Amino acid sequence: MDPINPGPEEHGQAHSRRPPRESLTADFAPGAAAPARMARLVTGDLQLTVNPVDGSEIEPCPPAERPGRPRKRTAAERAEAERAARPPAPPGPAQPALSLLERQDERERLVRLLAQGRSVRLTGPAGSGRTALIDLVAEDCLDLAPDGVVRLSGYHRTAGDLLHDLFHAVYDAPRHRPDRDELLACVREIGAVVVLDDLEFGGAALDELRDATPECAFLFGATPDVPAPSADADVEEVFLAGLDRAAGVEILERTVGRVLTEEEANWAGDLWFESEGLPLRFVQAGALLRQRDHLRASTGAVDEYGVFEDVRPPADPPVDLEDDVPLPSLGEAAAPAPLLASRLSASARAALRFAVALGGEIPHQAHLPALVGDTHADAALGELAGCGLVSPVGSRYRLAAGVQAQLEAAGYADDAAEHARTAARHYAWWAGHPSVTPERVCAEADAVLAALAAVVPRTSPAADGEDSGAVRLARTAAPAFAAGLHWSAWERALRSGAEASRLAGEVTEQAYFHHELGILALCVGQLDRARAELEASSGLRGALADKRGAVAGRRALALLADRAGEVPGPPALPAGEEPAEPRQEQPAPPPYVPAGDAVATQRIPRPAVRGLGIRRLARRNLVAAGSGALLAAVLGTVVTLGMTSDQTAERNPAGKVEVNPTTGQGLSGGDLGADPADTGGTGSVGSRPTSPGPDGRYGTADDPAPPAGNAQPSESLAPSGTGTSSGSPSRSPKPSGSTGSSSGGTTGGSTGGSTGGSTGGSTGGSSTGGSSSGGSTGGTSTGGSTTGGTTGGSTTGGTTGGSTGGTDTGGSTDGTTTGGSTGGTTTGGTTDGTTGGDTGGTTTGTTDGSTGSTSSSASASQSAATSDPVM
Repeated sequence: MDPINPGPEEHGQAHSRRPPRESLTADFAPGAAAPARMARLVTGDLQLTVNPVDGSEIEPCPPAERPGRPRKRTAAERAEAERAARPPAPPGPAQPALSLLERQDERERLVRLLAQGRSVRLTGPAGSGRTALIDLVAEDCLDLAPDGVVRLSGYHRTAGDLLHDLFHAVYDAPRHRPDRDELLACVREIGAVVVLDDLEFGGAALDELRDATPECAFLFGATPDVPAPSADADVEEVFLAGLDRAAGVEILERTVGRVLTEEEANWAGDLWFESEGLPLRFVQAGALLRQRDHLRASTGAVDEYGVFEDVRPPADPPVDLEDDVPLPSLGEAAAPAPLLASRLSASARAALRFAVALGGEIPHQAHLPALVGDTHADAALGELAGCGLVSPVGSRYRLAAGVQAQLEAAGYADDAAEHARTAARHYAWWAGHPSVTPERVCAEADAVLAALAAVVPRTSPAADGEDSGAVRLARTAAPAFAAGLHWSAWERALRSGAEASRLAGEVTEQAYFHHELGILALCVGQLDRARAELEASSGLRGALADKRGAVAGRRALALLADRAGEVPGPPALPAGEEPAEPRQEQPAPPPYVPAGDAVATQRIPRPAVRGLGIRRLARRNLVAAGSGALLAAVLGTVVTLGMTSDQTAERNPAGKVEVNPTTGQGLSGGDLGADPADTGGTGSVGSRPTSPGPDGRYGTADDPAPPAGNAQPSESLAPSGTGTSSGSPSRSPKPSGSTGSSSGGTTGGSTGGSTGGSTGGSTGGSSTGGSSSGGSTGGTSTGGSTTGGTTGGSTTGGTTGGSTGGTDTGGSTDGTTTGGSTGGTTTGGTTDGTTGGDTGGTTTGTTDGSTGSTSSSASASQSAATSDPVM
């Protein structure tokens, strides 16, 4: 097989070239920046997004994301939560469990009171064995209540904090912090024996806690300096006194593991008198005797083989190893901490120095190797617990009562500032690590807050390129406390961070802490405090031009204004400043207007008034409606005036009345037919102008004045002859045409009746240029009246079938008829007549005004036959 060009393996296995390994620099290069740890919580009806970069954001919780009714934990889940809440067992060899001496009566009494549903307060000085007795009583009450036994710690906790702790101990509600009403509704349903040690409040606060949980029986553990319950509170008081001398000696013998000598027994009696029988003092004294025994024991047989040479190198011994080691003096037994610490390992002494620097808080055993610099430093906690220098508090350990002052007097606080800075740097790195959950940070809250409180007063402006350790620790720990629902620690971290950033001169961080304090106050319903903090943060971020942070602040202020029922307005002015004048909009410059023209007056707009938007809109609507109504009224008035105005004779065609209307009644249907008015021709009628003028239109101002003429209608006929007729029409045959003029004839019209009879003597032919003027129209016909140039008679009750006619025989006949003839009245009969004539030619006429005239020039042969029975 060719090693350079590998082929398939003989056994059927495919060979693949191994990819070359990249440079090792990628393995040791710093990894990518971890994303910011954000958490989303629900508090009441609000949704809180913990943002450690720009500041937390808060908004109303969507209905779909609101948690339902929380469920209660099962017995197994409660037992698991209780084991997690206990302090961890110290590493190293197990310490012998000491039985409780002379406390059996108190134990039975406490169990009996709790079984009856009574609340009890166990009061005893520090070191009296109060915590050990409470643990035993809690084990005896596991089956007394439906929700079992709930263990809580009152160290640095308020009544509100304890209610939330009780809620989360019984209910399974991750990432949910109920509001006040929901919290009270849930804890009211809890029925449990609540064991609350290290209580720090009493009076009204204690009554509030008990009133909120009527179904719970409390076992309080407190020191005598804690305020007592109120006078009307139903709380039994049990005081825990010290042990007698025999019990003290028994504790010494159990601690040492042997019987005391006479000298040691006398020494124990003196100690009992000085310590007033406190069990803690005898435990520490027993540790002194045990150390003395180790010092007196010979280690030569072991050391010559070097069995423990690499495991535990000998530290600098404070005393020489001699067979005869004297007993501690009474003063050393009264304050045994320095002597005990001097005989411990270097890691244990370093842990004590960190505890002194942190105000008595012992870091968790997992942090001791990093803080001390020793991989086996976690075993130091076992040494300290075996000597009685630390005591459990909640889920952690603290220096025992009196040990802090004793170690400070021995010089353990000389380098406390450096140890505090070291602890702050370590916790800042640890709390911000992505692998550390918020719950672990909350468990170490007391040590973190102690380190923060120790370094804040020593904060000073940092050099260029450096950041303050206190600010960094507060910035990394505060979001973890918020996400872990440890809001009292969250508030303390924020206040310490705000003070540290102020001392360090870091304005950006100061704005962040003020923003977070405002969010916290808004979550707990303190609106005034939230407004002050958020406005302070917005002012600082505005000065820094921090747009993203300013947006988060404005959103929080808008939500605050909404929950307060207010309209968000401009921020309050600082003291001594006057509000700026309202800015008025300048009117636009007027358009260019030539000189001499009318200039339109412009209306300068008034400055807008805040809060009148709705009123201005209503005013605009009213003005628009009024303008529309006014326009409709004007248009209606114009139309009404046009319809009802007095029409002149010259412009109203309806006022024209023809002198000789060509109206005839059909022979068959009796219908009346009106011939259209004749147009065209020449001549003048009344006062009508003879020419339209330059504009080509009649009735305008440029028309020439009409010639002066006869007021009576006149008719100009053909040049063959002229005649004037007045009264009834007169007809004569004309061979080549006929010219007639009717003047002053009376024409009777028919109004309101049926017109009967026949109008004879129709003029047929071509009418040109004739003018018929005048004639007043009058007469009333009742029951049928025929008026106007009718030669006939009266027919009463009969039928008239004659015809009146004339025959055109040519020639020229001129005559004047005056007086007219009114031809009868037909009442109640039917008048049939025939109006005949051949009309040939073109009829052209002009109708003008109220003077109705017909100008006609007929050149035709007219034949008419009219039958009249009267004639």
